[in-house]
Amino acid sequence: MKTPAKFLFLGLSLSSSWGNGHATTFRALLRGLHALGHEITFLERDVPWYRDNRDLQQPDFCDLRYYASVSELRTEHRALLRGADVIVVGSFVPEGVAVIETAAALSTGSLCFYDIDTPVTLAKLASHDNEYIAGHQIKLFDIYFSFTGGPTLERLRLQFGAKRAEALYCSVDETRYAPTGEGPVWDLGYLGTYSPDRQPTLERLLIDVATRMPGHRFVVAGPQYPAGMSWPRNVDRLAHLPPSEHASFYSRQRYTLNVTRADMIAAGWSPSVRLFEAAACGCPVVSDRWPGLEDLFPAGKAIHAAETTDDVCQLLNTIDEASRREVAARARDIVLASHTGRARARELVAHLTAPCQQEPSTGSRAA
Repeated sequence: MKTPAKFLFLGLSLSSSWGNGHATTFRALLRGLHALGHEITFLERDVPWYRDNRDLQQPDFCDLRYYASVSELRTEHRALLRGADVIVVGSFVPEGVAVIETAAALSTGSLCFYDIDTPVTLAKLASHDNEYIAGHQIKLFDIYFSFTGGPTLERLRLQFGAKRAEALYCSVDETRYAPTGEGPVWDLGYLGTYSPDRQPTLERLLIDVATRMPGHRFVVAGPQYPAGMSWPRNVDRLAHLPPSEHASFYSRQRYTLNVTRADMIAAGWSPSVRLFEAAACGCPVVSDRWPGLEDLFPAGKAIHAAETTDDVCQLLNTIDEASRREVAARARDIVLASHTGRARARELVAHLTAPCQQEPSTGSRAA
């Protein structure tokens, strides 16, 4: 791969963080690539729910463009697709199967997939749900980048025929996620879109804790929670929090909660972008347990793992301030060393420039 290279990303969203974690993940990675000197274009499907909630209009690190249909992608952006050194298609892209077919047919460089939802993707494929990728398409990619590491990578190779499967975790832009110096307002908070499979854990590790500890303050931020949902009086609700307010939000919590979707707990090695963001802001994290968590953040030293309401209540009542700050500092050090956008961009480029273990690309691919 030449330097600088022309990268073309086709992702769920870069312009809007509303209801998704993809936007901030892409922003950190693309800023990292830009800092390394690469040229980046991001193509985003123009849909009303993101159009009405855009919090990044004109990025200074890439060329952001929109397309209204796969047909428009194929005709209006044909030159971009053919001229890119690297095309990266993301997960959950609308009409993803057709988008992949288009990218594969026009690509003349490296063709990659960046799955920011790998366990969900594999669960969908197992039930013959081809919402945004079909099983037979996995072998089209030179590299399948997965935000899930561990045994899932081997499964992608052996079960689905991926030529190469490499872990590419989410990352954080450390220039935008850092301690603000504000004092704590809430004892425990959570940032995340409503999800039925995450809700029982949120109730157990925050809402039930708030009910038991009426003298403490809690907060839940994120969209799409049921309108009729009842909240304890000491739980503040923020319907949407743009990325520009995340650092302040995390800095005003004594602890923040990380809740993982069921498919990702089962797969393990699936750290959320919120986990890295909170740690970068110096807020100690309380997380549900999953395989691989302690490989990233040693339990009790850089993160607190909890399973029950009692676990969280005990944590809030017994950990002294010096210990709280020490755990937060260790987690922040880990993130700044290994999980920034620039660090992830270096990983991406290193994978692309590593010697190929399979036949080199000969140009366009037939899907």
